[in-house]
Formats: sequence, structure tokens, C-alpha cells
Amino acid sequence: MVKRKVLDKNHTLIFTPHFPYNTSSKGGKKALLGIGGNIGDVLRRFEHLYEYFKHSSFVRVIETAPILKNPPFGYTEQEDFYNSLLLVETKLTPQALLRYVLRVERLFGRKRSFQDAPRTLDIDIIFYENVTMDTKKLTLPHPGWRKRSSVLIPLSYMKGRL
Repeated sequence: MVKRKVLDKNHTLIFTPHFPYNTSSKGGKKALLGIGGNIGDVLRRFEHLYEYFKHSSFVRVIETAPILKNPPFGYTEQEDFYNSLLLVETKLTPQALLRYVLRVERLFGRKRSFQDAPRTLDIDIIFYENVTMDTKKLTLPHPGWRKRSSVLIPLSYMKGRL
């Protein structure tokens, strides 16, 4: 069952069976993942991603946020995006977690054509514990997260903290 709540002309919250979701922590490093997409049935894909992670030995979903439908930024000549957040526990290092989520993106049909292009699934590491790093492949916290409604609005509905 899907419920919608219009926030304003550009932002709609969507509630599905697993978005939002909350359970107790069992330990491990916590990471906040941002997910997004605008190609195909994104709501269904997010539900499948939740189930995929549920059976993963690399991450354990602790909490999810409602899904936000919002306009694209950067390249704006494309469909609106659906975005949400997942708080996960992991034993992976930040670099190993990045390799894992990039592999998951490919499994879900992600093709990289140009920056801010339409996509089936995008997974970003927003935070990893209190780690701060800036390497060629990974910057933590994720740059620009404070300016993105696609992060800030779903985050405001989450109870858990890193």
C-alpha cells in the first residue's frame, strides 16, 4: 500500500511497506546511504533493494526514511527523482562499502553516461560513523548533503542517529 503526502508543489512524501522502517541496532559501524532513481518503477525498485539488503551479509538495514519525489538538479531536462535514506550497520570499511554499493547499483541496472544523468538506481554514502575523508573516489560526509532537499527532508523523518 502506497500513501502520498504533498509537502509543496515540488516535493511529495511517499510511504511504502518498507519506507519508512525502523528496528533496533545490533552493533557495527553505522552508515547513512542515500538512494535515488528516476527511470522505470522506482518505488518497486526501492522495495526490491530493501529486500536485497535484508539478505545481504554486508549491510543490515536499521532504519529507512519515507521516499521523497522531487525535481532533478544539475541536468534538469529529465523526470523527477525519487529519493530516500537507509541507515545501515556494516563491518565494511568506507572504501569497501563504496565498492559494494557500486556493485549493487550495477545489479539494479545502473548505467553511467554523464553527470546527473537519469538513472535506475543511485546509492551514495552520506555519512559513515563520524569519519571525515576526501580521496579521489570517496568524500565523507558526502559533499553538498546540507543543500539537498533529497537528503534533508527524508532525514528529518528519521529517528536514528549515527
